[in-house]
Amino acid sequence: MARNILVDCLKQTPLEQQKLEIVERKGLGHPDYICDAIMDRISVRLSQEYLKNVGAIMHHNVDKSLLAAGEAEPMFGGGVVKKPMLLVVGDRATFEIDNVTIPVKEIAVQTAKKWFKEKLRVDPEKHVKYQVELKPGHPELVDIFGRKEGKLLGANDTSAAVGYAPMSRTEKTVLGTEEYVNSPEFKKKFPASGEDVKVMGLRKNNDLRLTISMAFVDKYVRSEGDYFRKKAEIFEDINSFVKEHADFGGITVRLNTLDVKGRGIKGVYLTVLGTSAESGDSGQVGRGNRVNGIIPLNRPLCSEAAAGKNPVSHVGKIYNSLSHHIADRVCKRVSEVEEVYIWLLSQIGQSIDQPAIAAAQVVMKSNNSFAGVKREIEEVVNSELEHIDEFCNDLAQGKIQIC
Repeated sequence: MARNILVDCLKQTPLEQQKLEIVERKGLGHPDYICDAIMDRISVRLSQEYLKNVGAIMHHNVDKSLLAAGEAEPMFGGGVVKKPMLLVVGDRATFEIDNVTIPVKEIAVQTAKKWFKEKLRVDPEKHVKYQVELKPGHPELVDIFGRKEGKLLGANDTSAAVGYAPMSRTEKTVLGTEEYVNSPEFKKKFPASGEDVKVMGLRKNNDLRLTISMAFVDKYVRSEGDYFRKKAEIFEDINSFVKEHADFGGITVRLNTLDVKGRGIKGVYLTVLGTSAESGDSGQVGRGNRVNGIIPLNRPLCSEAAAGKNPVSHVGKIYNSLSHHIADRVCKRVSEVEEVYIWLLSQIGQSIDQPAIAAAQVVMKSNNSFAGVKREIEEVVNSELEHIDEFCNDLAQGKIQIC
């Protein structure tokens, strides 16, 4: 069946040549990242449980979550958690198929506890309470999973997504910096560095400014003076890393700019567990990074939260991730292209490999012909849609990171 594919040439200035660019990355211990990561891990676990028990992934959308901040009292040398965080897990799932019961709520809680234990300095039994609000789905949406013809399901929504490639220097630097400071090697070198990190990048012409927020873990900080000594050491290491790995005319790095010397505990960013969710900030699904790991304000963005949605019919997850994947494939195969933007629009009930429109908008490199590559770009888009089942399988196994 022919697909509705549009390939168009954009007449616009490539982002790297624009004067202003702003990019954000919410890191591993940020409350919004925690919600996204846990909800998607739950979806992966449920998908595997459905496959094991009934041979197919069933209806579920675990894409509503709130991490309500607890109460903590950080102190130099080690503080206390006075009230645990509350993780609310919500939306829809399939609890029973052909007299086979799936322990959905138990899976959700076990998965969340395992994630906390693996990724943060959070005791999942002491520091977090869990409230599971997953319920059975609407009959018509659930029935999509019973209408399968061939190897693909119909889309469960009419929804649009957009992805792009390649990533800019600023985008790569913001992403790479957060991944570096939350790497096991960095934490071993600087144990006082907490996981709640946010990196904000501002490029003006060819100059880059990074503003980094990083929670410190109080048990590794003896005093206000010790905090500022450790902060200086961490700053020097990050500054060296960025300047070694980024190529800009000028680079400025700032760390924890709210800090004020002489104000004691009130003038420093100190936490007990390394995340502001212990006391200072709550989190929600969909407020964090896009599926390529950043919040790129200069790019078109999809309004759908991908985390936790099912990987076989929910286009809010599939198309969100696939649009970036296709864009990357176009860039790698068609060297004449400077930038590419992929738009995918589904129609509820229609097979996910047959979007209402699949559009590629490209910015060509100087002195290259759009007419000469238009057909090749269309072939890439068509081929990726042809193999969408393989892409969905990778999503179901958690092979594709979505935050």
